[in-house]
Amino acid sequence: MSTPHVTGAASAAEEEAAEGRIYDVAGEDWDKIVSAGDEDRSENEKIVVNMGPQHPSTHGVLRLILTLEGETVSDVRASIGYLHTGIEKNMEYRTWTQGTTFVTRADYLMPFYNELAYVLSVERLLGIEDKIPERAQLIRVLLLEINRISSHLGGIGPFGMELGATTIFLQGTRFRERILDLYELITGLRMNHAFIRPGGVVQDMPPGGLEAIRGFLREAPRLVHDLRGLVDANPIFRARTRGIAYLDLEGCMALGVTGPMLRAAGLPWDLRKSQPYLGYETFDFNVPTETTCDTYGRYMVRMNEIEESLKIIEQCVDRLADRASITDDPWMINDAKIGWPARLSLGPDGMGPSPEHIAHIMGQSMEGLIHHFKLVTEGFRVPAGQAYVPIESPKGELGCHVVSDGGTRPYRAHLRDPSFHHMQAVSMLCEGGLLADVIPAIASIDPVIGGVDR
Repeated sequence: MSTPHVTGAASAAEEEAAEGRIYDVAGEDWDKIVSAGDEDRSENEKIVVNMGPQHPSTHGVLRLILTLEGETVSDVRASIGYLHTGIEKNMEYRTWTQGTTFVTRADYLMPFYNELAYVLSVERLLGIEDKIPERAQLIRVLLLEINRISSHLGGIGPFGMELGATTIFLQGTRFRERILDLYELITGLRMNHAFIRPGGVVQDMPPGGLEAIRGFLREAPRLVHDLRGLVDANPIFRARTRGIAYLDLEGCMALGVTGPMLRAAGLPWDLRKSQPYLGYETFDFNVPTETTCDTYGRYMVRMNEIEESLKIIEQCVDRLADRASITDDPWMINDAKIGWPARLSLGPDGMGPSPEHIAHIMGQSMEGLIHHFKLVTEGFRVPAGQAYVPIESPKGELGCHVVSDGGTRPYRAHLRDPSFHHMQAVSMLCEGGLLADVIPAIASIDPVIGGVDR
């Protein structure tokens, strides 16, 4: 039986075409092969492997090109673009209001944040930032903080499963399902809502909405306690996350890292506090931080943020309840040239406009009816200019840069997605570590590739 051996002298063509040692099957003693392989093994035995783009631990269609020396990762390159859907380009062919149906699909785990970043930029160009009704602002904050919890759970739950703890995933999913039920009650959908629109929100809180949220608030502390009981002091989880994917404050600042990763390095930078919007300065909440600079610290920051979000949600519910006695408390700007759709209400079947809404539209003057038709079909015009508004999303700074040429459609719209910027930190998190640590490193970023590729 023939065995491979190391060729003593290769031809000039072979030396030019090959890298490293050349093997054939002419036969040789195995001892000589082993001894030859031991020479300069560290330089010659590197292996390049692909992790993804179809891999359960890359949080989407992400491809990692890993160079390994045994179990040690010596080089990491992130390859993106497998989920590119042309969201930003499509927005150039839709009205300003229709743009919300595209941005909500970018990072699909935090749809309300995508909508808000875009809408705030449009409202800045329109010059109506100070004209948004108070009720609309409260509903926005309410939905954002509910979304912050669901987004964190969408990262923590799968993270547990990636480390082999199926129970953590099930607990996180059970918790998140409660939130998706609230989404469905308030907006009619569990994702891709397009609920936050220029000028306010699509509709008011539904009957029984505040009571359903109060029921969630009563149940949520127990769900948080159950999840933390499984994870916080779990010796296996701690061993797999403490000291893993280390990135200190200096590294975060150099790479433009924001959100929980930055706060896990000790800097309490949160746009809700440092550059308030939607009246966040009137809410009582803290900005959790850790100083471990590792995967475990990022997990702790996210869990603590869940508890802070529950505080904000409760304050929103109380403020909305206090406004129940206000007769005319609009949720959309009182400007018929911008507010779309005007006074929309669903019929009893939930499938179409109510008779009252139809009567309101058809009962106007002919000019009013024509104006409403043009508003819905053509959209409103936005003054020429450009604006960028950043907000604090669950993953970090999320902003939208919009450019208008004075027409009814965006000339350009671009999302500054935190997952995209955090991809450049992958090499610093993983290189020099073990192959097994790549999975918790990626999970600690909590990327969503829909936001990366757009």
